[in-house]
Amino acid sequence: MTDITTLRTYLNRNRFMPQPPAELHYVGDGDYRAIGAEFLEHLIRRADLASSDRVLDIGCGVGRLALPLTQFLDQGSYDGVDPVAAGIEWCTSSVTPIYPNFRFHHLDLSHPIYNPTGTVATRSVRLPFADGSFDLVCMISVLTHLERDDILQYASEISRLLAPGGRCFATAFVMNPPARVALTQGKGSIGFAGDGPGPIYYGVEGSPLAAVAFDEDVLLELFFRHGLYRRNPAAYGFWSGRPGTSFQDICVFDKAVSR
Repeated sequence: MTDITTLRTYLNRNRFMPQPPAELHYVGDGDYRAIGAEFLEHLIRRADLASSDRVLDIGCGVGRLALPLTQFLDQGSYDGVDPVAAGIEWCTSSVTPIYPNFRFHHLDLSHPIYNPTGTVATRSVRLPFADGSFDLVCMISVLTHLERDDILQYASEISRLLAPGGRCFATAFVMNPPARVALTQGKGSIGFAGDGPGPIYYGVEGSPLAAVAFDEDVLLELFFRHGLYRRNPAAYGFWSGRPGTSFQDICVFDKAVSR
């Protein structure tokens, strides 16, 4: 099933896909199933997702992306990692028994919002997979909750884990002139200061990692250091008040080919 419109309709109507209880919906606002279907469409259109891809979902939460992927990755595989143990437990008990090529892994990463008692610092994490294990790595609403050194470590790990021709699909709050203009006009939906000095911006007073934005060139350079190059301009979102088709900005990075 490759027609995107048909696939989205099918996913939204499929009554037999498991869905987590309301108390586990800790990964953002909006309709759980509709947002999952939206991002499956983005992966197909923007990141060349194939049904045979080996996918790593960093910050998989409670399976919002995993569930629609179960209907697409008929020849591929999926691994999800997350610091919230309850979400991993639900996915492992509710998704993996039905779809054994979907696996979930708890990482005890320290994060003041999602896992304050975690024992591992993100800036030193090594993900539990072999080099070149994946064709596509996803980071949806992950960069928006991290400091610069954390992102740099993830970029290093993503570069290590991607096979030749691999891609990284990531969403972020990217600060650039159009975003600044919209924010200074009061159009934004998060409390970022468009006239702030940068290069890092915090949108929620008293909880810095609740919403983090980066100057665009700074964010791109963190990935560039590890041979990951954004293939096209971002598909900019409407978080800042500028027009967009999704809330956060979408970036797709390609792994440089060694010569």
